Amino acid sequence: MFDLKGYIAVRQEKINAALEELWHDQDCSPTLLVQAMRYSLEAGGKRLRPILCISASEVVGASEVDVMPAACALELIHTYSLIHDDLPAMDDDDLRRGKPTCHKAFDEATAI
Repeated sequence: MFDLKGYIAVRQEKINAALEELWHDQDCSPTLLVQAMRYSLEAGGKRLRPILCISASEVVGASEVDVMPAACALELIHTYSLIHDDLPAMDDDDLRRGKPTCHKAFDEATAI
């Protein structure tokens, strides 16, 4: 029988590791912006969009290594959409996943 929970857990770990690697190339980026990006991205989440990307690639025989940048890009785009959804001009939410939203933890300009 297929172990879906195990499959998801393994991919979540790989995706989180790949996302963590992104920060190693950000030495020249504005510190506050990188902090806000990390804060929002590391707030948690199921990583379902990148998992679906990896799963689709497996179906057609593509390498997980080759598709990981696209999978991470999907998660970054999704996180961006959550940050913007929380802004005062949209939902004006104070919390996301039990933590202050990006515009509350930093400021609205940084969140944008």
